[in-house]
Amino acid sequence: METHPSFIGSGLKGVSVELDKIAAGVLSPLGYDVLEVGLKSSGRQRILLVRIERKDEVPVTVADLQRASQALGHELERLDPIEERYLLEVESPGPERPLLTLRHFERFMGLKVKVRSPEGNFTGRVQMVRPDEVDFLLDKDETRTLKLGSFKANLAEWPKTPR
Repeated sequence: METHPSFIGSGLKGVSVELDKIAAGVLSPLGYDVLEVGLKSSGRQRILLVRIERKDEVPVTVADLQRASQALGHELERLDPIEERYLLEVESPGPERPLLTLRHFERFMGLKVKVRSPEGNFTGRVQMVRPDEVDFLLDKDETRTLKLGSFKANLAEWPKTPR
């Protein structure tokens, strides 16, 4: 995890959609996809957490995190979108990585994922991926099909080799 020095902002109130756009606008041309952006508190410290992955699907390195943190930090200082003092943390997805896109589910086919949906929460294996749906195999040989975008999912196990 690479951190950028904290600084004080005085501009717009931080809105997650705007922060997502800022992060993607800076990091996408550098070859990174932004998976998550969130402003959270840790005691009295505010932390802007940005999780990235490489567009070429190679594992994220410390050098990637440094490069992304420096580029995003400079743009955030320039734009000043958050009123309060905060610390920028840029991280790789980690073992509980979010699965957001069709490609994510294709990459992690066969692995266990934790799913949160309006129909209920469950853990299952990614069994099949279609353009707008994902099939999950549950423990009792039951299959559950969900429309992509109607649920949230995170890896529940990490692959033996990078995917």
